[in-house]
Amino acid sequence: MSLPWKIKLMISAYSCIRKACFRHDFTINRRLLRLFDPKTPPTPPSSVDVTVDPSRDLWFRQYTPSHSTAAATATGDTLPVVVYFHGGGFATNSANTVFMDSFARRVANHVRSIVISVNYRLAPEHCCPAQYDDGFDVVKFLDSVDPTRLPPGTDLGRCFIMGDSAGGNLGHHVVARAGACKFERVRLRGLIAVQPFFGGEERTESEIRIGNGAPGLSVDRADWFWKAFLPKGSNRNHPASNVFGPNSARFSGSKFPNTLVVIGGSDPLQDWQRKYCKGLESAGVGVRLVEYPNAFHGSYVFEDLPESSLMLDEIRDFMSQQLKVT
Repeated sequence: MSLPWKIKLMISAYSCIRKACFRHDFTINRRLLRLFDPKTPPTPPSSVDVTVDPSRDLWFRQYTPSHSTAAATATGDTLPVVVYFHGGGFATNSANTVFMDSFARRVANHVRSIVISVNYRLAPEHCCPAQYDDGFDVVKFLDSVDPTRLPPGTDLGRCFIMGDSAGGNLGHHVVARAGACKFERVRLRGLIAVQPFFGGEERTESEIRIGNGAPGLSVDRADWFWKAFLPKGSNRNHPASNVFGPNSARFSGSKFPNTLVVIGGSDPLQDWQRKYCKGLESAGVGVRLVEYPNAFHGSYVFEDLPESSLMLDEIRDFMSQQLKVT
C-alpha cells in the first residue's frame, strides 16, 4: 500500500506504543499510554465541553461549525445534530484526543452540523455494556437539556448518530435502544457507521486474507480488544460484537433509521461489515454502502488521504437525503 511517509511513520509509532501498553492479561498500562495520547483543550466558542455525569466522567465536546452560530441567530436557520462516538476498540482514545478532536471538528464544518463528541468510559476498566449505557444516556441528556445550553439553531429533531470503528458498533446499539424509547425533542434521522467494529467466532475471508498485514488494525489486535471489552466468559459471538449472530435476539428494523456504512478494502473487518449491512437489509432497514478499495481501518482520520474528504462528502449527501424525508 502506497502511503505518505508521514502517515507510515505515525502508524508504525502508534503500533509500537500499543504493543508496549497492551498486556497479555488484557489490561492496559494507562500511565504509559497517557504519555503518547496528546490531549487538546476546547476552543470556545467553536468547541466547548459539557458535563453529563461527573461521577463516571461522562461528558461531551460540542462543536459548532464556523460562522454558523451568528448565521443561525440572524436568519433563524437551524443546524442538524451529529452525536459522534470515537473509535479505539472501546479501550483507547477520548473526545479530547488530538486526532479525534480534529476529525470531529472537520465533520462539523464539512456537513455544517452541531457535533456532540461523546467521552464514554473505556475497557477493560469498564466492560460492556458501560459504553452503550454512556452513549444512550448522552442522547437522553440532549433530549432533556435546557435548549439555552445548546448553540443557537440546534435542531434535535434532525439528529444523526455517527461512529467510527468501535464507535460505529456503539452507535448501532444506541440506535437499537432508542427504538424502544420515546423522546420529547430528539428525532433520530439516520445512523452513520464508519468501518464499524463487528466480529464473530468464525474467521471471514477478509480476516484470513488480510490478517495482520494491513495498517490500522490487525486481526490479533481486534481479538485483544474484544477480550478486553466483552463480559468475562464471553466469546466473539456475544450479541455486542456479532449483532446478527447465533446468540443475538431477533432484530426488528421497524424503528431503525436508514444507515450509511463505510467500508475500506484493506480493512480485515470488511466482511463483518458487509454481513451487518445484509442483516439490516433483511430487517427492512434502508442501507447505503460506500466502499473505498484503498482505505485501511482508521484511514479516515488522516486528512491528507483523498478518501477522507470523499467520505465527508458522502456523509453530507446522506444526511441531506435523510432530511428530505418527512
